[in-house]
Amino acid sequence: MEYQQTLDLWLSRAVEDPDLTAELEGVRDDADAVTDRFYRDLEFGTGGLRGVIGAGTNRMNIYTIRRATQGLADYINAEGLPKQVAIAHDSRNKGELFCREAARVLAANGITAYLYPRLEPTPALSWATRYLGCGAGICVTASHNPAKYNGYKVYGADGCQITLEAADKVLAAIEQHDYFDSPRLADYDEAVADGRIRFIDDKCLSDFVDAVLALRPGNDVSKLKLVYTPLNGSGLEPVKLLLDRMGVTNVTVVPEQEKPDGNFPTCPYPNPEIREAMETGLKLCDTVHPDLMIGTDPDCDRMGAAVPDGKGGYRLITGNEMGVLLFDYICRVRLANGTMPKDPVAVTTIVSTDMATPIAAKYGVELRRTLTGFKFIGEQIGLLEAEGHPERYIFGFEESYGYLSGAHVRDKDGVNAVMLACEAAAYYARQGMSLLDAVNALYAEFGFYRNALHSFTFEGESGMNTMQGIMARLRAEQPFVIAGYGVDKVVDYQNDDTGLPKADVLEYRMENDAKLMVRPSGTEPKIKVYLSAVGDSEAAADAVNEKLAASAAGWMKD
Repeated sequence: MEYQQTLDLWLSRAVEDPDLTAELEGVRDDADAVTDRFYRDLEFGTGGLRGVIGAGTNRMNIYTIRRATQGLADYINAEGLPKQVAIAHDSRNKGELFCREAARVLAANGITAYLYPRLEPTPALSWATRYLGCGAGICVTASHNPAKYNGYKVYGADGCQITLEAADKVLAAIEQHDYFDSPRLADYDEAVADGRIRFIDDKCLSDFVDAVLALRPGNDVSKLKLVYTPLNGSGLEPVKLLLDRMGVTNVTVVPEQEKPDGNFPTCPYPNPEIREAMETGLKLCDTVHPDLMIGTDPDCDRMGAAVPDGKGGYRLITGNEMGVLLFDYICRVRLANGTMPKDPVAVTTIVSTDMATPIAAKYGVELRRTLTGFKFIGEQIGLLEAEGHPERYIFGFEESYGYLSGAHVRDKDGVNAVMLACEAAAYYARQGMSLLDAVNALYAEFGFYRNALHSFTFEGESGMNTMQGIMARLRAEQPFVIAGYGVDKVVDYQNDDTGLPKADVLEYRMENDAKLMVRPSGTEPKIKVYLSAVGDSEAAADAVNEKLAASAAGWMKD
């Protein structure tokens, strides 16, 4: 067996977590299972680590956590960054354990670890990193991935996920270490006692919520009726604190999804982008009849919503729809209030809806597009701050349900998004409109921009090879026609000069203003296909996207 020696090493050394020993004993005679656990080191990139919880170099466990943190500690010490790191975790299984192990490594390397004493959202970690003057931050989360995953996001001193350059340096440092002997470890209790490991106090979180509240346009939300689900994640505490301070008192929390639970028993894929995750809350809406239902993902950086459909039911609002709805709302209210800054800037990504372009033009806002990943939106905030004008930034969003209306953090913020959605709902309610009415008004004004996302999964070592082969084939065989529509332009973000960092993304623009983009996920074994069409009705635009989807599905066959 190719990986037998590595398996034997882990069986003899990975004994501190009995779950790992039991797992390895259970698969030792299964060649495919062993190969999948050891054929590579879990990839470290700008999003840090993310993978299935379990035993092996291609899994999330205390040994991969220790090795990564030793590399991060080396980087912090080599770069002369502040020797402090903020650490948080959400409700994921083994999240607290992974945080403790990361803190032990940092403490042993002369770096003070600041731990949130309980689970907290990713945006609260971004906040704490800046608030405490840290050289870096760590958030143990797998965001919206299925329950078997966990992850390790690394943040820079600016509260933004680390840059490509920083990630390369951290990775180079990580690769100097093995899994068992190289990482330095402090005794946890001793490090707590002598102050090398400290706990973040409640004022930090309270000030984070106050920073979100300071971004309110100021609409009265006291009459709003709300159903909220944290999807068994970390959003409950900060969101309830926010709603209380806003004056939203009529709140029903989905009981089955209220308490933290890393197994996510009611939604194995706890992603507010998909109906399955929101289904329990939608059923409650049939009884409670709220004005708005909101769900945040496990680390509370994404927000999904549903609103009355006018037919007795509830309709989910897509990430792109919520993005343009909130963008338009912020612009119109800030102009009315006289709070729109000079030369305002909004930021979105290359895969997000093209409808943002005419909305920006209407309000005189400069619209910047970045690569996929909210860290690139955060970088734009940093550039404005470096120029001395952070106030120019008014909003950023991505199609995957991430929103941010201020510079208080440098990542998408589900708490901020809840505030904005509640304000917008109350604003339109006073005009006798629901948020769905507001979305339809935007369609009527700017055209029916409709978007769709299709993901194609490729598991294991062979899956990674298949993904690479598909992307290579698409570059070698560029189509002139897709689904019967002529291709006007092809953009290869890996090889063309786009003004953006190189990225493994292909974009096809068609003669009918439709768009198809192909991008391998940076955090999951998937190729994602983003579709966009505009028509004189939802049905017409959706029909174009369906044809494009059928063509893309054919491309994904090995």
